[in-house]
Amino acid sequence: MHQRPRSNTFRQMALSSQRRRSLSWTVTSVLASYALLAWGVANPAAKHEGSIEFDMLRSDGLPADCVSGARGHVVVDSKGPVEEMRVFVEGLPPKTEFDFFVIQKPGGPFGMSWYQGDIETNADGRGEGKFLGRFNIETFIVAPGSVPAPTPHGILDQQTPPGNPATKPVHTYHLGLWFNSPVDGANAGCPGGPTPFNGDHTAGIQVLNTHNFPDLAGPLSQLQ
Repeated sequence: MHQRPRSNTFRQMALSSQRRRSLSWTVTSVLASYALLAWGVANPAAKHEGSIEFDMLRSDGLPADCVSGARGHVVVDSKGPVEEMRVFVEGLPPKTEFDFFVIQKPGGPFGMSWYQGDIETNADGRGEGKFLGRFNIETFIVAPGSVPAPTPHGILDQQTPPGNPATKPVHTYHLGLWFNSPVDGANAGCPGGPTPFNGDHTAGIQVLNTHNFPDLAGPLSQLQ
């Protein structure tokens, strides 16, 4: 699938992040990598040795005036026992909190979902996050049996019947980003919610995901 050229913003954000972290990449290799991004790539995910990078797109089905310029870019680097995932977003409301998840399916009903953390935008509507974990073809959720589960948020956590659902390993290769608050979403022309996609299960709607990849072959599956 052909990808549209990435914006200079993502290159600048990524380069700034790399400088702060003093990565061992040379300036030459970084500039070469992002020069490739500027022209676009033939496949949804660009692969480098031990890493992948790909875009997140505006979620399907959003109102026309809801974050019409939203987009994201993701870089995943293998660190051996774990991966480092860096997420860059732009075109979002300024100074607003969002919640980032690894998910089974990019759009609803999303399937198994794993909360990674928060991304807060700056005054220009840009934000970035860094997450450590298993973000490759081995990423999965499993529940060999049903056991009682904590309910710190009362009825919002309660299962029917009680306990978690038992499941064989379910691989989760997609990503999604949600408004942390339905109020923030509504103010940005994105009404809807609450949804369970934040720490207390009162989030707004999803605004970015990886539907540029097949449902059963999300981008994380491309890192071996």
